[in-house]
Amino acid sequence: MVKALVPCSVGVLIFGTTATSAMASSLVMLKFRLFSLLIGRCGNWPLCPVCSTHCAGCLFGNDGDVHIAELADAVLPGLDWHLHNVFSCNTICYYSGRTPTGDENVDMWNGYVNNDDRALLKVIKYSSPTSAGAECIDPDCSWVEQWVHRAGPRKEIYYEPEEVKAAIVTCGGLCPGLNDVIRQIVFTLETYGVKNIVGIPFGYRGFFEKGLKEMPKLIAHDHDVLKFHFDNIIQLSRHLVENINLNGGSFLGVSRGGAKTSEIVDNIQARRIDMLFVLGGNGTHAGANAIHEECRKRKIKVSVVAVPKTIDNDILLMDKTFGFDTAVEEAQRAINSAYIEARSAYHGIGLVKLMGRSSGFIAMHASLSSGQVDVCLIPEVPFTLDGEYGVLRHLEHLLKTKGFCVVCVAEAAGQDLLQKSGATDASGNVILSDIGVHMQQKIKMHFKDIGVPADVKYIDPTYMVRACRANASDAILCTVLGQNAVHGAFAGFSGITSCICNTHYVYLPITEVVKAPKHVNPNSRMWHRCLTSTGQPDFH
Repeated sequence: MVKALVPCSVGVLIFGTTATSAMASSLVMLKFRLFSLLIGRCGNWPLCPVCSTHCAGCLFGNDGDVHIAELADAVLPGLDWHLHNVFSCNTICYYSGRTPTGDENVDMWNGYVNNDDRALLKVIKYSSPTSAGAECIDPDCSWVEQWVHRAGPRKEIYYEPEEVKAAIVTCGGLCPGLNDVIRQIVFTLETYGVKNIVGIPFGYRGFFEKGLKEMPKLIAHDHDVLKFHFDNIIQLSRHLVENINLNGGSFLGVSRGGAKTSEIVDNIQARRIDMLFVLGGNGTHAGANAIHEECRKRKIKVSVVAVPKTIDNDILLMDKTFGFDTAVEEAQRAINSAYIEARSAYHGIGLVKLMGRSSGFIAMHASLSSGQVDVCLIPEVPFTLDGEYGVLRHLEHLLKTKGFCVVCVAEAAGQDLLQKSGATDASGNVILSDIGVHMQQKIKMHFKDIGVPADVKYIDPTYMVRACRANASDAILCTVLGQNAVHGAFAGFSGITSCICNTHYVYLPITEVVKAPKHVNPNSRMWHRCLTSTGQPDFH
């Protein structure tokens, strides 16, 4: 089986449109054409008229282009063949997902995604704005179809693999699954035939920090701990990354903040990078979009593709981000520990603070999954601690009726009750006051004042939750998102993010997902389910 790659001049497909530029004439569109007359099992190729052998080496050796061209001309005369590049036998078999039988028409194989394939962004038609979780554009809840591009491999690609230099960067905080995505991006790039794959160390900082070069050189391997030296350049490869998914953290390192966009793009130009894969959350996506826009402004042929990473699950339009499922699972363990501590103590109160800078998805899902939480507090739902309808009065009731209780609070909850510092981190995020410590102190003080003994057990599993290895669900999600990111880059997309929407894998424009953080809808069925599970009243 031979895939002939026929170059011609095209524009760059950018989220459904064709963007022409001064460099458009130099772009290469590689068309995959599979002809039944050239089909054979891998390692059992058709007879070559030049060297009279079935050997795959004659097809893909140093002079393979000549042999294939003559072979193609022999069976399909009259065609103007200009074979610029070919994949190896192993690449073709792996990419197509099955071994050809020799008696099938490969043109009928349905393994590619059509450029016109779309997925619905919204799938529920609400009949009334008062329906639970309703998202309506008018009082009649008029139905508006919103379609997004389906993700996956295209039959036509817009880069010549052997000439591509691809770079991967991980930004922001740690998140389960980072290494899984890095691994799959490298695997898929190699499948396309890309040889030059590099890693940018420590986030956007790796583009401008002196002494940080492309991808670290492995200098030691001690008890599965990899130690790196960043003063040397080495290519990322399947061999180097094949086992990095067995550990948490980021193989490339992470950091917050970065240089000016123009400086980063200057560096991208200097390194001759053609594809940039950016793994991160809302801030990182905003940075990736700025890089994309600067590249467009300069008319540079660079595909900037993001992969959504955040345990907070607070990026718009997508079902979930990678790392979220693992974070919920780890958070549930902390809740279980708090439950055991509280139940085992006289008037025990287990208090768990979970991550959630602007949303309460982790707290809500962990509370639901554990089934042991009596009070769940999230930033989207205001509450009061004191007063007749406050949280503290409800805790009194729980100790009186149950003898113990468990409280789960998101880190951004109740910030209106605390003094604001006004400080920000390197990414520009506001540094939140510690609601967990504040509640711990308030609970102790309250029960002391009313003369009721209370044993408060406070647990903050923040860094344990985000530093662990991805669970099975996240590992699968990371695999698909990483592969689709590469497919999107080779399809010519830029300024997009690879994500899952309504259970389908799609490409969304970064500009749409960074408009605002995603929040828990207090009127949603999921929050109502959480309230049913905890049995908590309104705290205001």
